[in-house]
Amino acid sequence: FVIEPAKAYKNVAELYITAGKNHLYAAQGRASTNDLADQAATLFKSDQELSDYYNHKLLGGKWNHMMDQTHIGYTSWQQPRKNVMPKVVRIEVPKDAKLGVAIEGSAAAWPGDKAKAILPDIDAFNRQSRYIDIFNRGQTPFKFTAVASDPWIVISQSGGLIDHDQRLLVSVDWSKAPATGSLPGSVAITGPEGESVDVTFMVVNPSGISPGTLDGFVETDRCVSIEAEHYTAKVDSESSRWIRIKDYGRTLSAMTNSSLTEQPTPASCLEYKMYLFDTGKADVSVLIAPTQAFAPGRGLRFAVSMDDQKPQIIDSLADNTQRDWERSVKTSIRAVSVPLTIEKAGYHVLKFWTVDPGVVLEKLIVDFGGVEPTFLGPPESYHRIGG
Repeated sequence: FVIEPAKAYKNVAELYITAGKNHLYAAQGRASTNDLADQAATLFKSDQELSDYYNHKLLGGKWNHMMDQTHIGYTSWQQPRKNVMPKVVRIEVPKDAKLGVAIEGSAAAWPGDKAKAILPDIDAFNRQSRYIDIFNRGQTPFKFTAVASDPWIVISQSGGLIDHDQRLLVSVDWSKAPATGSLPGSVAITGPEGESVDVTFMVVNPSGISPGTLDGFVETDRCVSIEAEHYTAKVDSESSRWIRIKDYGRTLSAMTNSSLTEQPTPASCLEYKMYLFDTGKADVSVLIAPTQAFAPGRGLRFAVSMDDQKPQIIDSLADNTQRDWERSVKTSIRAVSVPLTIEKAGYHVLKFWTVDPGVVLEKLIVDFGGVEPTFLGPPESYHRIGG
């Protein structure tokens, strides 16, 4: 009774993912494009088979028609008349082998794209493994080699035979990497007829700070992402205190203040200490619960400041339009942007102040231009609190 709907949900998710990858692979010219088109067709057929089993065979057909509602091919709020398979693409694949390279963080492919192939940074705090996809744009298998620019750059595979696709992982041997801040690295991929692609990246290994000495959060990929409950310090007032709301919100939890009255001036705050490498203008996204105004003649205000700057009082309902309400209901969040300027690299303290009661903070994101559009935002940045 339960497992069949779970299987159907998994199958539909895989169907849409496979169709999406099919379009990406077609744009990159991968020989495996048509394989994904076949997989999508198989998954679409499997969906009907799961529905038929639930309706006609489970417990002798006791739950017949329970899985009749159409659920694939929505283009609006109204259900389609029948399930419609997502559109897939098929391409002509030449016989001769041809090198193709794609990288983490980009939909482009090389050789061919005019931009350089640049992986996201690899840093000493998160110690990421970034990926490089080597693929065939033809039908004939070919041999490849992968050579790192430095001995402390580790590649999961230095060579091999490519039939369709092969993913390489690039990481750093931190016991050998120089601690000199940011330094460049690269991997040279060579395929048939000597054709090659250089994939570059930056390795962030500062000498003055390390995972063991960090106090607070650290900037990664030009941003700092913070769950509200992971404050490094908090300041309560005589009339209010900060409260953690376990499991509330879209990711981890939330923080709110017990005050039931308006604060004439920001008095209590949550502090988030962080180490920043970038300077200049930053955008702070304050993600709060989509609460509506409940006090006559007043919005829903909070304040934000950096270090000893004067707090900026922000009304989260300043754009209280129908469209804003629809967006907050659809996403179960209200995202408010606050501009800040960072004068120098190093440690800073972001402060979130209470002004009006009822504000529920879920997440803070300090963005220097590195945040990519995703539903939940970037994962929480590396941090070390109270160590």
